[in-house]
Amino acid sequence: MRAKEEYRDRDETEVAVLDALADRHDTGMTVFDLRAMVDEDIDSLETALSDLKTDGLIDVSNDDGRTVIRPKDHAIENGKKSDGEDGFFEKLRRRFPF
Repeated sequence: MRAKEEYRDRDETEVAVLDALADRHDTGMTVFDLRAMVDEDIDSLETALSDLKTDGLIDVSNDDGRTVIRPKDHAIENGKKSDGEDGFFEKLRRRFPF
């Protein structure tokens, strides 16, 4: 899974965080899990998490003494797209980011 199209125009780190969280939306991820999945420094990751929380795209909870981050359902796609199923505009957007 990945972040919904309407959230893909956000900061690159925020999109990477949403995509990583979407892959584990049921179990969530800790900051350490995200740090391993998203190739950014901790300050950039912290800023991205703060912005996503402020905008209501993630939930942060305390599960068994661990801080767990999950994406909100409205922020991620419901089904997986296989390679080659991207739309025309998504292909253009990836090829010519603006």
